[in-house]
Amino acid sequence: QVQLVESGGGLVQSGGSLRLSCVASGIIFSIDAMGWYRQAPGNERELVATITSGGSTTYVDSVKGRFTISRDNAKNTVTLRMNSLKPEDTAVYYCNARARPTWSISNYDYWGQGTQVTVSS
Repeated sequence: QVQLVESGGGLVQSGGSLRLSCVASGIIFSIDAMGWYRQAPGNERELVATITSGGSTTYVDSVKGRFTISRDNAKNTVTLRMNSLKPEDTAVYYCNARARPTWSISNYDYWGQGTQVTVSS
């Protein structure tokens, strides 16, 4: 199987910064896209940012200019740097990877357990 482990969440004041990291491990043949999603209480899970194996990135409009996603393909890691945080960024953040395990020719979506980010006003 493929496991994703996140780290870096916490409590920060409005305007502050946090960095989230996620490492994928297991019987991985390849990883296509990696990304971060978030879910606030009462809301659906939403895409925050994604990055392909080639380095192409996408962001939800609300974080453009404040968040930066990056990855290290050799280490199977993805990082989300979050600056100028706002209270509305408060949510559980989930790492996602679209990966092909060694036993399959197909890609599957894998998820981390989530890490809480709380931004106080």
